[in-house]
Amino acid sequence: MQQQPCEDEDDEMGVKEEEDDDYYLVEEQQQPAVGRRGRAREEKERTKLRERQRRAITARILAGLRRHGNYNLRVRADINEVIAALAREAGWVVLPDGTTFPSCAASQPQSQSVSVRPSIAAPPLSSSPVPPLRGISPVAARPISSLRSSSLLSPPRAVPDPLLSLPMEPQELQVPDLLPPRPPERDFAGTPYVPVYVMLPLGVVSGNGEVVDADDLVCQLRVLKAAGVDGVMVDCWWGNVEPHRPQEYNWTGYKKLFHIIRELKLKLQVVMSFHECGGNVGDDVSIPLPHWVTEIGRSNPDIYFTDRAGRRNTECLSWGIDKQRVLQGRTAVEVYFDYMRSFRLRYPSYPAKHGWKYPGIGEFQCYDRYLQKSLRRAAEARGHPIWARAPDNAGHYNSEPNLTGFFCDGGDYDSYYGRFFLNWYSQVLVDHADRVLMLARLAFEGSNIAVKVSGVHWWYKTASHAAELTAGFYNPCNRDGYAPIADVLKKHGAALNFTCVELRTMDQQEVFPEAFADPEGLVWQVLNAAWDAGIPVASENALPCYDRDGFNKILENAKPLHDPDGRYLLGFTYLRLSKILFERANFLEFERFVKRMHGEAVLDLQE
Repeated sequence: MQQQPCEDEDDEMGVKEEEDDDYYLVEEQQQPAVGRRGRAREEKERTKLRERQRRAITARILAGLRRHGNYNLRVRADINEVIAALAREAGWVVLPDGTTFPSCAASQPQSQSVSVRPSIAAPPLSSSPVPPLRGISPVAARPISSLRSSSLLSPPRAVPDPLLSLPMEPQELQVPDLLPPRPPERDFAGTPYVPVYVMLPLGVVSGNGEVVDADDLVCQLRVLKAAGVDGVMVDCWWGNVEPHRPQEYNWTGYKKLFHIIRELKLKLQVVMSFHECGGNVGDDVSIPLPHWVTEIGRSNPDIYFTDRAGRRNTECLSWGIDKQRVLQGRTAVEVYFDYMRSFRLRYPSYPAKHGWKYPGIGEFQCYDRYLQKSLRRAAEARGHPIWARAPDNAGHYNSEPNLTGFFCDGGDYDSYYGRFFLNWYSQVLVDHADRVLMLARLAFEGSNIAVKVSGVHWWYKTASHAAELTAGFYNPCNRDGYAPIADVLKKHGAALNFTCVELRTMDQQEVFPEAFADPEGLVWQVLNAAWDAGIPVASENALPCYDRDGFNKILENAKPLHDPDGRYLLGFTYLRLSKILFERANFLEFERFVKRMHGEAVLDLQE
């Protein structure tokens, strides 16, 4: 006969009321028949009492944390959420599936203990973070809590140094500095006011026209408003608004969202997103192109960008159909005019759905029949019909430049043919921007318009800048590829919105030295190209950012030190509203950042 479990054992098992019947059914089968029902009921009542006591304790813990610790815990939060919040506060990383690990020194085995003299204390040594998985964008792969901020990290574990076992006097021990001191922070008090916006979640409006988790969203927006945030950015997805038939639009969900934002007296930036959502870094929802468009694509797949292997990229429409009436009697530009957007300007040259991984160079996207026809016309006009082809030695999505014949040092990218092809390829991008901006100015007369330009910073330290070339930015080391883009924006009175302003070149070199990335150099080039053209510049972060180093980098780019013309950013949009942002340590850093962007003083500057 198996012994009945004691109360302490029940506590360890954490038996819930809903599970009691099944649990005691097993026990009843192993007890004598006499009195078993009475004992089972008595044990069940004791278990219920213990569960009520545990719930009462949990409720008091939650109330205390919300009242005195400013923890962002919901009223009915369970013990798992409490443990996760406390672990993150202590500097641990807690993933959504519950996987938990320390932010530093976790991956290294603990050193063997070494006998030391009692009069000498072993100094704490910090270890470098676990290297990210290959194929993950470098900053995204860093644990949030691996940031060098004493307020976010738990004290590192002391690791004895074998040298301390040597017979030496305490005053003879010289311990070098293992971490470079944090550079002094610049004081932005009294600097120009730069508005800060926050991007809302990609799927904030569902395909059914409803605002997702509207009550929670209102609470979050109120917190942002109290922190000084100026406004929000909203993606309006083509696939949500014009889903079933051409020119039948459903704006119901977005109108409800705009009403909420207006009631809270927040400013609004609207992005008319004509590409699909899903499959790229940071995409947590899937919103395809409208159904009527994908039906056309089944019979005519050349409406999509196409790579050299013939793979179609259904993320957006090819610019080759800007003037082709293939969308039920309308050209792509006419569709854009009917549903105008502030659009993302680059070729979809590095789609994750086709296997691209950072830091691959990407592939040219010009193999649909419409762009091939344009290339043939350009080659014939130049007098060299043999040039009517895309490069056949440019590698594949995950190639390195120096392993290809086209992008290597001294490669075909700088030959007569290569310069012709890259001029044509980048001009298609500029001409597309020119056409869409002309119609955007008509559709949104009196509104400010901006064009988002992606920050393709990997391989920037090589001669060819291969990843930029495949994305349509003709920007090798001997040519400025962003000045033509700035010129067309100036022509239409549009601003330039550039990404990756939070990234530091040093961080990229540490985690992905083989990428030869230089985000700081790229940001400096693009911002100056825009400012030299006399157009306003806004920016946003490319990847989630919660640490002081990242925020400081954004501030330095937003308000350049010693700029002779006193130039600064028109505005900054933070990517993105999430539960992680509202974790106490992260939100305190964000609130501090907003104050400094507004030119306000903060009291905890690092000297």
